[in-house]
Amino acid sequence: MPATVIVGAQWGDEGKGKVTDVLAQRSDAVVRYQGGNNAGHTILIRGEEFKLHHLPAGVLHPDKRAVIGNGVVIDPGVLLGELEKLAQKGHAVRNLTISDRAHVILPWHTLLDGAREDGRSAVGSTKRGIGPTYADKAARDGLRMAELVDPEALRAHVRDHLPVKQGILRALGSGQVIDGEAMLRNTLAYGERLRPFVADTTTLLQDLHEQGQHLLLEGAQGTLLDIDHGTYPFVTSSSTTAGGACTGTGLPPSAIRDVWAVCKAYATRVGLGPFPTELKDADGEYLASAGKEFGTTTGRKRRCGWLDLVLLRYATRLNGFTGLCITKLDVLGGMHKLKVATHYTLDGQELRAPPARADQLERCTPVYQEFRGFAKLSEADTRRIVQRGLAELPSPAQEYLDFVHKQLHVPIRLVGIGPGREDTVEVRA
Repeated sequence: MPATVIVGAQWGDEGKGKVTDVLAQRSDAVVRYQGGNNAGHTILIRGEEFKLHHLPAGVLHPDKRAVIGNGVVIDPGVLLGELEKLAQKGHAVRNLTISDRAHVILPWHTLLDGAREDGRSAVGSTKRGIGPTYADKAARDGLRMAELVDPEALRAHVRDHLPVKQGILRALGSGQVIDGEAMLRNTLAYGERLRPFVADTTTLLQDLHEQGQHLLLEGAQGTLLDIDHGTYPFVTSSSTTAGGACTGTGLPPSAIRDVWAVCKAYATRVGLGPFPTELKDADGEYLASAGKEFGTTTGRKRRCGWLDLVLLRYATRLNGFTGLCITKLDVLGGMHKLKVATHYTLDGQELRAPPARADQLERCTPVYQEFRGFAKLSEADTRRIVQRGLAELPSPAQEYLDFVHKQLHVPIRLVGIGPGREDTVEVRA
């Protein structure tokens, strides 16, 4: 059975974890294919909240396989902490497999990340060590899970690389000194505890695909943070688009049939970088408050703005979306009017695609189409809409969704009208 890819269509934080959790119920395996613990999913199930950073949403379904693919970079201490927290909540994880080819975030990576972010023009890094780990991977100088679980290979890596990394930290003006013995002691312990989970996931996933099982491939961050196609240099260090699903799992492109986009009914961004439709007024504050817009990983307040169809069209063409999942439609309830950016103007010219340069995107002026607002949805409204379908939405909300669908030429598959798994309306094809 062909696989389905879940991709963020904006700057991350779109609600991919919730959508993945809903779709996982009819999949055989859920696979995380890129990123690290700079990502975060918040999933609400019957009032119980789960915050995941490394773990794919499939771990909350004991009858499914949960896989961390080779394209992910892993902080072993953070991963073990997540597993422990789930166990404390009564969700001991026994269905997890971690790629032996996934690269490891070591203490020097987080220190280097912090030193570089503090000592140069900032790009909004989470300082989790993601960029330096991917840099070592590209330089063919990294440590993989296969070596982390081999004590001799791990000792050799730390011995050979610690002096070099310490020298780079000094050159960057960092006063941090790495305690090599403590680092080695901790990472050896991490490797021992994670060894039972580590395996060849490339072969595993290829076998499952050939057996006809449905694989749900879960991306982190969003299209506009892609290292190649995002708002560079204010991007992450991995391929967040659908193309990253193949390189991050070992599955061929022919294994994928559907690519589902996840986007909010408005737009948000964490940290630095251009944001053409950003609202720095009462409407922006309303969205931040009503949407509880604080980052799962960093806790930073998210910048909020109107929905941007210029960037969504761009993301649609990059990924080849076959379905659209719109989250947080309920957050727009209570606003007198709504706006959607249809195109930009820059230096007197009309643009329907974003420019490559961040400074030019920063100067773009969005051109909006206005829509009527609608009242806040009550709990009774939400239950009725979930039970009966989108035809029960207020007519302005239906008009809003219909416009987005027609502009992108992508069918709407899911609409979120509340924070929980149960607050989701699925539109059958």
